[in-house]
Amino acid sequence: MIKESSSGESTPTHGGRVRHRKRSSNEVPPDVNKSTEPNLLVNDRNKYKSMLIRTYSSLWMIGGFALIIYMGHLYICAMVVVIQIFMAKELFNLLRRSNEARHLPGFRMLNWHFFFTAMLFTYGRFLSQQLVNTVTSDKLLYKLVSGFVKYQMFICYFLYIAGFMWFILTLKKKMYKYQFSQYAWTHMILLMVFAQSSFTVANIFEGIFWFLLPASLIVINDIAAYFFGFFFGKTPLIKLSPKKTWEGFIGASVTTMLSAFVLANIMGRFQWLTCPRKDLSTGWLSCDPGPLFKPEFYNLQEFVPDWFPWKEIPILPVQWHALALGLFASIIAPFGGFFASGFKRAFKIKDFGDSIPGHGGITDRMDCQMVMAVFAYIYYQSFVRPQDFTVEMILEQILKNLSFQEQQVLYEQLGKIREYAADPYIFGFMAKFNFGDFV
Repeated sequence: MIKESSSGESTPTHGGRVRHRKRSSNEVPPDVNKSTEPNLLVNDRNKYKSMLIRTYSSLWMIGGFALIIYMGHLYICAMVVVIQIFMAKELFNLLRRSNEARHLPGFRMLNWHFFFTAMLFTYGRFLSQQLVNTVTSDKLLYKLVSGFVKYQMFICYFLYIAGFMWFILTLKKKMYKYQFSQYAWTHMILLMVFAQSSFTVANIFEGIFWFLLPASLIVINDIAAYFFGFFFGKTPLIKLSPKKTWEGFIGASVTTMLSAFVLANIMGRFQWLTCPRKDLSTGWLSCDPGPLFKPEFYNLQEFVPDWFPWKEIPILPVQWHALALGLFASIIAPFGGFFASGFKRAFKIKDFGDSIPGHGGITDRMDCQMVMAVFAYIYYQSFVRPQDFTVEMILEQILKNLSFQEQQVLYEQLGKIREYAADPYIFGFMAKFNFGDFV
């Protein structure tokens, strides 16, 4: 008779021996969902212990996150890079098989080669202007950096082709299928990690506000959904996530919308959070907050009784934009979590990793954040950022398309225009024909 082991599955061999397949601690048992009882948090006997571990980890993460926000833009970007590295590591390991990997000692290095090539392309594209502004005082560095900005796409393409040739030269007989599947898996990881989370960096340099508010709304929505589901969840929401309930979803949506309106008012009063960063320095910022962050007063006398103490309330225009972000964070962004749940079920794993106690891996915490980062970037570019040509946009085109000698000629021509504008007669002539905008 064949005995079953609790640590894995049993398979008889020709010699009568039983071979057990060890199951990863992260793997879901095959009969985990065969129970007839709903797998909800309210029915979980260990839910209070799980909540304690989850709360303890969350407090550490929130504290560390707040410290990095206080340190500034550059440190936030460094945090994003570290998160991307951990996400890539978890996803690279998901389909890697140790037996095949032993016969391909350089294949892991090839994966990371593609990863850092994608990083160079993405961040070089978003941070080219800030990088140039940082080195303008040094002529040699300025030439090197402006050259990199101009030829960045070619450099990244050459690095990718080098990795492509490396992959072809390392193909081994009887391992083609595994190697090509890993090659495709690597590109999908790069698409998931960089095509979404890299937009976060662009949001950071437009103002920490446009990074912090969307990220905070996802955290608030996740926490609210957990607690509403913990205490009131009775109606299952979606089969991909058995512990998600309609009560948690609706309660979290209302909480997120209210939080978006209030948080936007609080964050919008700090210039450190609202000012865009034009370089890669770490100093504190001071700027004109712009019309979005200047309060407008709304009269309430027609809507409130005489005894009500507040007759008017100040509202920042950005708070109306925050409602759109809150609506997306509460209705659409959770589908990033549902996608991750279906993905894990397809590979029969519980979590992407175990680096965060009570939460799983870094990827488990970033599934909704990645979806939210893309929306925040697109929303800002479409409805918030001025669509006119700005000085920064013109400078970026100059750096990319003009050589250093051509930039010097342009500088001299602008100087002559400035001299002409100093003459009162010429200045009046230019103003008459609307040439003043070019001075």
